[in-house]
Amino acid sequence: MQDTLMQQGIDLMIYGMGTVLVFLTLLVIATLIMSRFVMRFFPDPVVAEPSRPAIQTGRTAEVDPAVRSAIEKAIALHRARH
Repeated sequence: MQDTLMQQGIDLMIYGMGTVLVFLTLLVIATLIMSRFVMRFFPDPVVAEPSRPAIQTGRTAEVDPAVRSAIEKAIALHRARH
């Protein structure tokens, strides 16, 4: 049986595309199975978030006078430049 060159090319293309489709399908299935296996037997540990201190408002938190003075000078210098 003598096939034409075009028919042989189409047959080779269909065979190659079918092979790639089967390979990729198997790859996706294997990846899903491995993912479920890992998530079932090796779950991520639950980490409790550290408690955050309450934000202090008003004058309850005293600032060192030297630090306060340095902050005020820095703000004044910034405002003078801009």
